[in-house]
Amino acid sequence: MIAEALSLLFTPLNMLIITLGVGSGIIVGALPGLTATMAIALLVPFTFSMNSVHSLVLLGGIYCGAIYGGSFSAILINTPGTPSAIATTFDGYAMSQKGESYGAIITATIASVIGGIIGVLFLLFLSPPLSRAALKFGPPEFFWLTVFGLTIIATLASRSVLKGLIGGAFGLLLSVIGIAPIEGSVRYAFGSVSLQSGIALIPAMIGLFCIPEIIGMVAKKDTHYNVIPYKREKKLVRRIFFRLLKKPLLLFRSSVIGTIVGIIPGAGGNIAGMVAYNEAVRASKFPERFGTGIIDGVAASESSNNAEVSGSLIPMLTLGIPGAPPAAILLGALLIQGLRPGPDLFTTNGEVTYAFIFSLILANILILPLGLLMGKGMTKVITGIPVTILAPFVFLLSVIGSFAINNNMADVYVMLVFGIIGFIGRKAGFSAGPIVLGLILGSICEQGLVQSILMGRAKGSMAGMFFARPISIILIVMTLISALWPMLIKARNLWSAIYEKNR
Repeated sequence: MIAEALSLLFTPLNMLIITLGVGSGIIVGALPGLTATMAIALLVPFTFSMNSVHSLVLLGGIYCGAIYGGSFSAILINTPGTPSAIATTFDGYAMSQKGESYGAIITATIASVIGGIIGVLFLLFLSPPLSRAALKFGPPEFFWLTVFGLTIIATLASRSVLKGLIGGAFGLLLSVIGIAPIEGSVRYAFGSVSLQSGIALIPAMIGLFCIPEIIGMVAKKDTHYNVIPYKREKKLVRRIFFRLLKKPLLLFRSSVIGTIVGIIPGAGGNIAGMVAYNEAVRASKFPERFGTGIIDGVAASESSNNAEVSGSLIPMLTLGIPGAPPAAILLGALLIQGLRPGPDLFTTNGEVTYAFIFSLILANILILPLGLLMGKGMTKVITGIPVTILAPFVFLLSVIGSFAINNNMADVYVMLVFGIIGFIGRKAGFSAGPIVLGLILGSICEQGLVQSILMGRAKGSMAGMFFARPISIILIVMTLISALWPMLIKARNLWSAIYEKNR
């Protein structure tokens, strides 16, 4: 199967597609306001005419390139190009202020390649065991799994637990629009034929993620950034490479953290980068130097958020539970290509799946030459494109991408409505992540719930069906811990403050 996957992958056309995907992803990631989620959401409709391998390697290359590309603006203008690069600004911009911006870019590039490859290795070796474990999942397990995923999304994707829960619940509510998956009744269509098939996933995601960014770009008055230029130094790449090789524990620990955080649905690269940066500070012999411009901080953040890319694909490929918003869109691309996440993905469609996984290794390797070559050019791109050109262009792509799915103007209206919802929600402090993932998980949750109820009635034990199965018990415990974790942290901090005060 691996031999077939490699034969599918190593063709001149696939090499070109991966290179174009990584290069365009870097450009998108480097532009503040254009995220990996937006790039993938916009390009999914244009992959309909491609075969499965071409479609997935293109989107995977864009995903890897965009997450890395966010480091450029984070280092040069102290503005993360993507949320994953938030922690990169702490030391990256400080290095730029000391005239070491090129060194920071080299550090980010090498760390991204190492972290990305380590993440893909975890994806390669952890996905098959998880897919075999997925065979033991029945309707009750899938129901509790989606509940567990929703609790994590609600608590991690928003600053407010209440707003996160509301966002997730709103996504679940949207998922019930259309024909019921079990009984076939039409719900909440309001007489519209277009809504009978439910909310179209891709237009909804384009609306929630792209339109608020476009409005934000237009509303922002200051379009000029103060970029500190860098100077190329001889043998700097080699010097930094050997300096990073002397820090294997830092790179490996950060990559593992990124992979683990990526597996958690809804956590995302921003959480991965922050956690890895925090652990790097805690493990360092000189924590006071972090934030002053050292390569350790940049390496920790970038290796972690690039490892998160593959980590977010592990639950998506094996269980259909996306670990991050870009992975949620990739899930939509899989479904569009007729590929259903789960055991069949590694057996019946194994050659396509493994070709996609191996393409991620190539994509991360390509980051090294492309990132170093595009470093200086990205500085001009970041500061040179006026919003008056960028915003209309992105909006045009949003309209075309939404319409191209079914050649239906109703999808464009869905995109616009969700764009307004996303913009108002962002102003009110709501994140689009819980809404989108609630929309995706809703149908799985409903189907598992209804099937479990029918099975429980047939066996005469409803409680036993939901609460007596071993895997269900484990998932229930994990759900309770996840739901109560923010309150436990607040209680612990309050208790610590009271204890210190009384001392």
